[in-house]
Amino acid sequence: MRKPLWLIAAPFIFLLLWSAGFALAKIGLRHAGPFTILGLRYLIAVLVLLPLLPILKPTFPRGRAALDIAVTGFLIQVVYFCLCYAAFKIGVSAGGVAIIVCLQPILVGIIAPRMVSESVSLLRWLGLAFGLLGAVTVILSRSGIQAEPLVGVLLAIGGLFGITGATLYEKRFGVTHHPVPANIIQYAVGAVFTLPLAWGVEGFDADWTPELFGVMAYLVIGNSLVAISLLLAMIRAGEVARVSALFYLVPPLAALFAWPLLGEAMPLLAWVGMALAGFGVMLARK
Repeated sequence: MRKPLWLIAAPFIFLLLWSAGFALAKIGLRHAGPFTILGLRYLIAVLVLLPLLPILKPTFPRGRAALDIAVTGFLIQVVYFCLCYAAFKIGVSAGGVAIIVCLQPILVGIIAPRMVSESVSLLRWLGLAFGLLGAVTVILSRSGIQAEPLVGVLLAIGGLFGITGATLYEKRFGVTHHPVPANIIQYAVGAVFTLPLAWGVEGFDADWTPELFGVMAYLVIGNSLVAISLLLAMIRAGEVARVSALFYLVPPLAALFAWPLLGEAMPLLAWVGMALAGFGVMLARK
């Protein structure tokens, strides 16, 4: 059975959008606190999607279906994003967070056989190993690893477990829903938790420059509406370990985007690491 065209293109679109968001989020944090950026991002996403309900008239999930969407949204939008953004704000380097989050495919590969009844072949384990080696090579070549604050490292580890839990939960309990109501539920959950934090901890303090407006527009449309929808759709359509292997390409591609956006140069060894990561993903997706 041939895969639909959108499913063939989805991994490439997801990787580009998700990886670019890494550098753009760092730019946004120059102008506002992490909870302010995330809270407004989720609120705007909900406000953009709500007018589509009377036009498209999709079936709105109820009961257990709505609860499953809300749990996945909490794990991604609150646990993963909040903890990683807070780790950046505390002082953990981009390389430090990236290496920690890159362990997600390993955790998924270990837990998936028990939780979602998927077998992980030797070839896939080899691909995961090459992917991790390539990602670490990119990060180390850019001197991203420094003495990190312990609290920030623990926050990043919490974010790692958030995205891992979301991937496995979605694979086991997630079913296909119309993306508009599903996204409204997820981002409403994110807004409920992050907006009070933005008000209480940061006082919604932000430097509203054109740069921040541009970053917010990208985070809402590129990351929140398109990338997350593609990620969840890929998890439902394919084996969870294969989808998770895509995350190994995020640090190398994020480093590539950081070159023009943040002025962080890519040394020769980093390109070698990108090739290793790409080879690992190819093996893991076979």
